[in-house]
Amino acid sequence: MGRATRIVTVLIGPDPAGRLDKALGDAVPEHEALSRSRLARLIADGAVAVNGAVVTELRAKLAEGDRVDITIDEATEVATAPEAIALSVVYEDDELIVINKPAGMVVHPAPGTPDGTLVNALLHHFGGNLSGIGGEKRPGIVHRIDKETSGLLVVAKSDRAHHGLADQFADHSIEREYIALCHGAPDPGDPRLNGVRGVNFEPGGILKITTQLARHKTDRQRQAVLFQGGRHAVTRVKLEENFGPVARVACRLETGRTHQIRVHMTHVGHALIGDQVYGGRRRVSDKLLGAGLAARINAFPRQALHAAKLGFCHPVTGDDLLFSADLPEDMAALVHDLRAVTA
Repeated sequence: MGRATRIVTVLIGPDPAGRLDKALGDAVPEHEALSRSRLARLIADGAVAVNGAVVTELRAKLAEGDRVDITIDEATEVATAPEAIALSVVYEDDELIVINKPAGMVVHPAPGTPDGTLVNALLHHFGGNLSGIGGEKRPGIVHRIDKETSGLLVVAKSDRAHHGLADQFADHSIEREYIALCHGAPDPGDPRLNGVRGVNFEPGGILKITTQLARHKTDRQRQAVLFQGGRHAVTRVKLEENFGPVARVACRLETGRTHQIRVHMTHVGHALIGDQVYGGRRRVSDKLLGAGLAARINAFPRQALHAAKLGFCHPVTGDDLLFSADLPEDMAALVHDLRAVTA
């Protein structure tokens, strides 16, 4: 049996906006909670018809008196089972929750990981109630971080919160800062860096990386840097501590593409410690930090990446919220010992 649908019909008033998604954003009743980003997806999926004809072009024009029918899949009951998994809750209200996710936890069920995920834990925490917008396997999930990346994640508890947060992610107004440990130190004075395509330095020694990203042609589990096609991606990197062969950096995301920081740091020659997918076989020499510490760094079991700050406008109250999470024990221990050795 197909998924249940309903149709939202709107009549376009005078002077509609210059493109379809904007015009519909103005015309759709507020109680339908259809954000611009959701409308754009519905248009792309062929779910929008203007005067009976399906339109898939965002820049299509509307005129006064046009009838627009929007076909919407109804949220289905979530089949994913609740599981009593401990959560580190940073903030929670009636609309949303902010979690400090541990490394090793998958955000939502997928082939190979049907349970033990953040969604399973959240369903137990909420008694089975989460925003239905994300679909059966991703209820409430507005964004995600990789399984082996730790740190802050916001999840919607209501549909209106989901729409409001999705719009902020779409327009890149969310504040996201990650702390990473990488091979070498990105230095504005390094002539090699100045020759890397897509790289420039901003005031304060901020390394700005601007490329396109898309799935790798031969390895579908990886992302690849492109300069034509793909999706626009911008990362800003600030050197916080230089330990010689290893550095602690703060990475701010302007966009949030899959594996973005990991791919961009590898592109500029500063792959993350522990990143077996993008870091290759790069190793720290025993001579530089001592055999014991070098061995621990080389054996670090995950990419050394932590979502440390998350800021956004509350989608319902309008309050500006900013959250932070300390480094997890594994990364904090490496930083402590790197400081001791290089002091």
